Amino acid sequence: MNKNYLSKEKLDILFEKIVQCARFAKETQSQIIREYKTDGSVLTKTDIEISNIIIKTINKLFPLCNVISEESLTKFNKEAPFTFILDPIDGTDVYSQGLNSYAIALGILNQNRIPVGSMIVAPRFGIAREELQVRLDPGDELLIDNAPFITYKNKDVPHQITISSKLQKKLDFSLYNGKVRTFGSTILQILSPLIFSNMEGCINQRAYAWDIAASHAVLLKMDLNVVYPNKEPLLYDDDLLIERKTCKDIIYCGSTKCIETLLKVLPPKNNN
Repeated sequence: MNKNYLSKEKLDILFEKIVQCARFAKETQSQIIREYKTDGSVLTKTDIEISNIIIKTINKLFPLCNVISEESLTKFNKEAPFTFILDPIDGTDVYSQGLNSYAIALGILNQNRIPVGSMIVAPRFGIAREELQVRLDPGDELLIDNAPFITYKNKDVPHQITISSKLQKKLDFSLYNGKVRTFGSTILQILSPLIFSNMEGCINQRAYAWDIAASHAVLLKMDLNVVYPNKEPLLYDDDLLIERKTCKDIIYCGSTKCIETLLKVLPPKNNN
C-alpha cells in the first residue's frame, strides 16, 4: 500500500484537528494543574484530552494504521501501512509553567519505519510570529506556516545549537565556544537547526519515539541527519515502537559536516 492511502483530503482534516487542539492548549494554559507520572515527568489533563481527540481522528480516517501516543497504550501491527507517532504536548513541563515553547507533534513512519511525514503546531512559538505550523505530507514538499520552505545556507559550522535541559553534565564543553539554547521541547529543539536562520545543530538526550519522530521526518526531508555518537542513524526498532523505550544514546542533529564538528568539540563525556 503506497502513500495514496493517506489522501490529501484526509490529511487536511487531521491537520486542522491538530491546529484546533493546539489552540485549545493555548486557551487553557493559564488554568493548567500540574500532575506527575510515576517516572516524575509532568502530566496535565490537557495532554490526555488532546491525545484522545487525535487518536480518535486518526482511527476514523486511517483505520489500518498504527497510532503510538505518549499518553495512550495501543497495539502495534507490524503489517500496518503507516505508523502515526503522537506527542499531544511536547514540552509539558514548560507548558504547565506558562512558557511558550511547547508543541503538538505527529510523526508519520512508512511501513519500513522511515519518518516520511510530520504535523507540528506550536501555538505560542513561531518564526517572527506567535504560531508555528509545520506540515510534511509523505512524498510532498515541506510547508512552514502554509508556505513552501526554502532552506538556509551555511549550516555546517555549529556557532549556535540547541541542547536538552539535562544534557549539560553529559557533554564535554571544553572545546566549544559557541552559543547554546534550551527550549524545553525536544521537538522544537530538533527542528531549530532547520527553521531558524542562525542555529546549526542540536544535541539531545535519550528520548522516546514521540519526542523525535515528527521533527526527524522534517530533517530527513531537507537532507539533515539524526545520528548517535558513533554516527549510526537513529532507527525506529521494536525497542522504540513496541517496548516504548528511549533511543539507545544521545543524538546529534544537523548537516553531516555540522555533526562531525559537534562530535569533536562537544563529545559525550567518557562516563556518559
